[in-house]
Amino acid sequence: MGDVLAIEGLGKRYPSGDGELTVLAEVTFSVAAGECVAVVGPSGSGKSTLLGLVAGLDTPSSGRVLVEGRDLALIGDRELSALRGRRMGFVFQSYRLLPALTAEENVRVPLDLAGVRGARSVARDLLAEVGLGARLGHLPAQLSGGEQQRVALARALAPAPALLFADEPTGNLDTATGDAMAELLFRLVRARGATCIYVTHEQRLAARAGRVIALRDGRVVEDRRAS
Repeated sequence: MGDVLAIEGLGKRYPSGDGELTVLAEVTFSVAAGECVAVVGPSGSGKSTLLGLVAGLDTPSSGRVLVEGRDLALIGDRELSALRGRRMGFVFQSYRLLPALTAEENVRVPLDLAGVRGARSVARDLLAEVGLGARLGHLPAQLSGGEQQRVALARALAPAPALLFADEPTGNLDTATGDAMAELLFRLVRARGATCIYVTHEQRLAARAGRVIALRDGRVVEDRRAS
């Protein structure tokens, strides 16, 4: 399998006082199609910044990100948005569901934006797959945290993305609910043959990845694959 993602000399700096604050420096690695990679490290090590850069949600100060061979810095905003909509899915710690939309409507959002036919059927099937077939018409406020995160996962997977990004996907959940969410995430990703990159501070969750990349002070200090 070829690389679906390549990061080359990636750096991110922000103005700070009279100088600059370096959040990431010279980060280089590639990810093969179908891999599941956990990004770990202490608070402030650059984990979430890295995820935002590789997902095209932020712009690097140096280096480049290639998704399926395409340099994200060399494509326009409209094309980048289309690429994210078609080829990438996102799961966030805070769920980021639209509060005025039902579970079904939240899952339909990326499908409707992409003009997918049969969006209602796809959304309903996905919600049934994550165990929420009876909660289609519920608003986020009527769902538990675990249920909201399952809606968010269904929404992320709705466009059948090649790449799934997750930022602390179990961070707001208790241990039992988080374990169930992790099991669901890995099962659905495997079933679809997608590539998964997720940030976590939980060793239990990191241990389930086939590969772990550790950051410290914005640099890769370890890149190990499961034996």
